Amino acid sequence: MSNHFLAQSIGAANAAIAAGQYAVAVGWCQQAIRRMPKSPEAWYNLGIAYRGLGQGEQSIAALKQSSSLTRDNSDAQNSIGFQFLELGALREAEQCLRQALSLAPCFAFAHSNLGMLYEKIGRLGEAEASFRKAIEIQSDLAPVYLNLSAVLNRQKKYVLAESAASKAIELDANSSEAWNNLGGAYSGQKRFALAEAAARKSLEIDPKSIETRRNLGESLFDQGKHREAIDCFVESLRLDPQGEHVLHGKGLSDPHGERVLGGLLRARMQVCDWNGFDGALGVVVLQIANGRNVISPFSILALTDDPAMHRKVAARYVQDELPVGCDLGAVVMQSRYDRVRIGYYSADFHNHATMYLMAELFELHDKSRFELIGFSFGPDAQDEMRGRASAAFDRFIDVRDHSDQEVAQLSRDLGIDIAVDLKGYTKDSRHGIFACRAAPIQANYLGYPGTMAADFMDYIIADRVLIPEQSQSHYSEKVVYLPNSYQVNDARREISTREFAREELGLPATGFVFACFNNSYKITPPVFAGWMRILLQIKGSVLWLFEANSDVVANLRKEAAGHGVDAERLIFARRLPIGEHLSRIRNADLFLDTLPCNAHTTTSDALWAGLPVLTCRGQSFAARVAASLLHAIDLPELVTDSPQDYENLAVELANSPEQLQFIREKLARNRLATPLFDARLFARHIEAAYLSMYERWQADLPPDHIYVGQEARGAS
Repeated sequence: MSNHFLAQSIGAANAAIAAGQYAVAVGWCQQAIRRMPKSPEAWYNLGIAYRGLGQGEQSIAALKQSSSLTRDNSDAQNSIGFQFLELGALREAEQCLRQALSLAPCFAFAHSNLGMLYEKIGRLGEAEASFRKAIEIQSDLAPVYLNLSAVLNRQKKYVLAESAASKAIELDANSSEAWNNLGGAYSGQKRFALAEAAARKSLEIDPKSIETRRNLGESLFDQGKHREAIDCFVESLRLDPQGEHVLHGKGLSDPHGERVLGGLLRARMQVCDWNGFDGALGVVVLQIANGRNVISPFSILALTDDPAMHRKVAARYVQDELPVGCDLGAVVMQSRYDRVRIGYYSADFHNHATMYLMAELFELHDKSRFELIGFSFGPDAQDEMRGRASAAFDRFIDVRDHSDQEVAQLSRDLGIDIAVDLKGYTKDSRHGIFACRAAPIQANYLGYPGTMAADFMDYIIADRVLIPEQSQSHYSEKVVYLPNSYQVNDARREISTREFAREELGLPATGFVFACFNNSYKITPPVFAGWMRILLQIKGSVLWLFEANSDVVANLRKEAAGHGVDAERLIFARRLPIGEHLSRIRNADLFLDTLPCNAHTTTSDALWAGLPVLTCRGQSFAARVAASLLHAIDLPELVTDSPQDYENLAVELANSPEQLQFIREKLARNRLATPLFDARLFARHIEAAYLSMYERWQADLPPDHIYVGQEARGAS
């Protein structure tokens, strides 16, 4: 009679658990336990029912009781391990899962749960291996393929992630998470239209997923569909219970939605849609102060001129976005080679602004003292700059299909002494490589104008204008001070012989031409308002801007009209090959820089073409780049220190043709006579910096500030 009752009670409990009626299941289990207190099945089901109710401690207690009542307790140990995992008790979880596998080595769910544990602690290679072992044992488990696709996406193994997510969908077509993971795999391969389609399918299944809607917004943004991306981010805010209040300074309740507001602001900046700009920026700043992950490190550079805030955003990004552990262990002291081995890491070894600056440096490095290895994780474009860059390296390796950890291990195997990250936190960066310690010395250079706020990055290469010694506390890295400007330039860049008439560029035949060819996201409302005040003071002048997209044209002309400026005084230039662009910008009279994110490569382009650049120097790295370049070409008179001085000097130069002509002639004389475009001199300076880094490492000394060809003045 008791056995019959027990079977009936356990059957009823199982049915209730399957139906999600966990409270009912608890009741059936408790009845069974009162009659048969040593029934492992009843205690096991009670543990599962408690887990369904979110009562983790009660679940573990019941499962432990079940485990104690039977020799074959692998199911109970696995479930206890899973519950510990849910509670964040990772050491206990691992012990239980390993106990389950010692009892049942072919227990697929235990392997899968162990994989989830490894993923949580950042041991992504082991997580992948555990998921694959589970699939090897039982190949029809959709959740395991789902988890495998997620960990493959995190490792940047996007083709494999696509395959795993597709298999998860084949087994469970109604898994919104699987469709979302498939979208992530497509996005990683830059197949953004397919990423959009996958995200939309995921939303059909779960229309309230903030994470998926944010991912949809990102895929739309990556396709240049900024208007649709904006709408998507706005809808994401509406989905969050706190979304309607976010503009009043409250945070989002869903952690996946934290960066939605930052994404919305970024998308609006791309089209110069400043609707609610002050309020949104105020909330972002407040969220940052509260320690929230509301915006990406790169996006904040163009919105605030506060290096302390930049460091805080980057530090939170490192905390949230990078793996918390790496399997490679500490870097060991290497034997000295005949040459110091320098690794350059980038997605931009093609016709890209970074290569337009750096190609000649790679060619001029002293190959008798330095061995150069390039690690490319960007497209194999087979264009001019790809050819120049790859030919300049001793070895050039395409690592697109390698995980971050695999690239770091390869770097160690190749004996890289100094790993130079040319991307930082910019688009297509792979900072996980450096989190795994690709080399004993790691340096942040050129691509990202700010601190990475990460303990794995030892140095940032800069100059005294960019990072004054009193600002060193805003940078986690030790500063390498080059003697002129931090920015290398390629003096082999050709300017097209094609001559452009003003009329064919849409410029008026007469009148002063102010210009700014910066990306649209760098144009902030205060900067634009200053430009409009300048135009109003210079009769017949125009402002020549880069046409990033059609929305920029419409929005800026509307803004101009709001400032009382004829919208037709804004002229827009479309994209041209770099040589032709350098030729056409000679038709401008004065380049007006932006703040808080200056023109960087664009400043060098203008100066190389003979166009004077007027800048306002701010506080942060990104806000001082143009000042650095102007000092290196000996034109400090074009550097101002307040927006009012900037506007006053712009008006003064436009009203003083002789003064402006003197500056243009000085620029022409200085172009090849000052350090800015002397790549050979720059190569010697950065090589001296590399040697100083290397000698400190070999002497077992920690990183410290380095001054190349100059003395420290009050350095900490």
